[in-house]
Amino acid sequence: MRLLLTGKNGQVGFELQRAIAPLGEVAALDRTVCDLENEASIREAVRQFKPDVIVNPAAYTAVDKAEGEESRAHAINARAPAILGEEATRLGALVVHYSTDYVFDGTAKSYYRETDRTGPQSVYGKTKLAGEEALAATGARHIVFRTSWVFGAHGANFAKTMLRLARERETLSVVADQTGAPTSAALIADVSAYVIRQLAATKTADFDGIYHLVASGETNWHAYASHVIEYARAKGHATKVAADTIRAIATADYPTPAKRPANSRLDTRKLRDAFGLTLPDWKVGVDRVLEQIL
Repeated sequence: MRLLLTGKNGQVGFELQRAIAPLGEVAALDRTVCDLENEASIREAVRQFKPDVIVNPAAYTAVDKAEGEESRAHAINARAPAILGEEATRLGALVVHYSTDYVFDGTAKSYYRETDRTGPQSVYGKTKLAGEEALAATGARHIVFRTSWVFGAHGANFAKTMLRLARERETLSVVADQTGAPTSAALIADVSAYVIRQLAATKTADFDGIYHLVASGETNWHAYASHVIEYARAKGHATKVAADTIRAIATADYPTPAKRPANSRLDTRKLRDAFGLTLPDWKVGVDRVLEQIL
């Protein structure tokens, strides 16, 4: 099997290099070789390698910055998946693409299912939804994994930021009215590799479509930060801020250019049933990464 991976230096791309390596020959590319803002660059990369599977974790993920760079976000998040889909159709290849909880408006009272009405509230969310739709419209065999609150040992993320701030500051305030499941890049990569292996063996389009892929359980940003700091201190790492002194605030008290979903909880039943998977609790992934970075 020949696999082309975009965005190899991102959090998910970094872990995917490890996870998909046993599946076959992998061309792991960064933007210097496959620039998702450049149509010619994308097509040339695919045509040179002629993959059986295109794995596309690369994305414009600067949520707030996207509000002022809509054209760039659209090129990377919406147009690039369409180009990859067109090239995959020509080759008969499978595309594995990644999306986000931001395609929803975040007002639901329950977990979001794949069939629920979308309603993105930010440029980031709108362009990611457009990418899902554009990929599907090409007719390529495809899997779209929607995920949320992604973190990893490689790259910047919330857990690392909280550790840094807790060492630097005397006080810390974190939003407590947004709910979701912190999901490790390693989990996303491992599930992706497992699904790719199954689909490559079956050569069927019966499983094509959107799946929600997040860790099990739920939390909020304040509780997540508290867990990170408590874990660090229990391991002997000093911080100026203790977990029980982190102040819980409302989203309204921390305004940002892009609107965040209040509810980022994603129902993973479709994924678990289709592929026979059990997804670990979010704390398992967080603790594993903390073990690596502390």
